[in-house]
Amino acid sequence: MLTLKGEPLTDADNDSWWTVHRGDSPVVATAIHDGHGLRADLQALMALADDERLREEDPYTAYILQDLANRVIVHRSRFEVDLNRARDGAVYTDPSQAWGLNVWRDALPRDRHEASLVLHDEYYRMLRSMLQSIERRHGSFVVLDVHSYNHRRDGPDSDPTDPAAAPEINIGTHSMDRGRWAHVLETLLDACRRFEFRGKRFDVRENVAFQGRGEQTRFIHEHFPQTGCAIAIEFKKFFMDEWTGEPDFEVLEALRALIASTVPDLVKALDGRQ
Repeated sequence: MLTLKGEPLTDADNDSWWTVHRGDSPVVATAIHDGHGLRADLQALMALADDERLREEDPYTAYILQDLANRVIVHRSRFEVDLNRARDGAVYTDPSQAWGLNVWRDALPRDRHEASLVLHDEYYRMLRSMLQSIERRHGSFVVLDVHSYNHRRDGPDSDPTDPAAAPEINIGTHSMDRGRWAHVLETLLDACRRFEFRGKRFDVRENVAFQGRGEQTRFIHEHFPQTGCAIAIEFKKFFMDEWTGEPDFEVLEALRALIASTVPDLVKALDGRQ
């Protein structure tokens, strides 16, 4: 289990799918790639070692968003089912879907494949129901879809990705209706850009390393076109060693404070839309 300062990041047991925290706020955050759990009947079929899986997961993203009243933390590994892919590609069956990695020792049996897709189906049923409840209560809402990404893919001692192509914070907006949600988006960008840490401000850019083409933001904009603003936030893994999994506690605390600090401004921005 991943820990932070000796304490577990989650109290979820090995059978948990996700944890939902519900409060009275129109701002929601999700960490759908934070999980490392793997169903028992898949473990013997998995060709990847735990550290190889961890490298492509998004550890500590749940920690970053833990101060928000509304949050969803997924405990299953994206190598069991990737909730940010469309259903027909949510279970990796070919290296081209998984950064060139051979995920399974042999072809995944159909019944195991279908069992993994149950999580995809149930997650989106749960998410839609949760957002409908927030919509009834607040009229509209913002979802911060929190992820992280690697920038030392050639090895632990390799040069990092050129910062010109790898901002510390990448905001993805591909499926967003910009005409409707520009004010909310600019509010988030401004809040991230003015946050100071270690005497400087973060490099925050839009649609550079990633464009926000994931299934979750697409789903939200399809089902809540007038009331739901979903924004993908990709943190470069400058808050951890992506090869060992070791976190930088000071950076994590700063990112946690940053995400929490955006909530009041986002609430005001939503109020201005109604």
